[in-house]
Amino acid sequence: MRKYVLFFAVALSLCVGGCSQNPKDRLRGKWAGQSVENVEEPHKSEASEWAKGVRFEFDDANMTVTIPSETPRSGKYQVEKSSGDRFTIRVAREMGSTDSTTVRFKGSKLLWEVGEGRDVVMKRVD
Repeated sequence: MRKYVLFFAVALSLCVGGCSQNPKDRLRGKWAGQSVENVEEPHKSEASEWAKGVRFEFDDANMTVTIPSETPRSGKYQVEKSSGDRFTIRVAREMGSTDSTTVRFKGSKLLWEVGEGRDVVMKRVD
């Protein structure tokens, strides 16, 4: 009986530690583009090169997005919706408007859903 109590206590502590991480904690840090998924072969090489210039940086309150050939943009962000490993993020822009995007975790990678089933695959770099 004592063995079961000890097993339950260890399992509970592991779940509490792993399950309590909120979306902002999971996103926090610097992410760099690696590749693309679901892009047709004639365009995959060019799209993958573009993706390597994409950077996301999350701190407690702000998100900075760097896209190749554009000036980096920062703004306060909120996780609007969270469903398992998938998050919808809303970022405030300087002029009062907002942008919304969706990301999801796939193992240790962060996938940025860019539309039409295509994803930019990102890895943590900090």
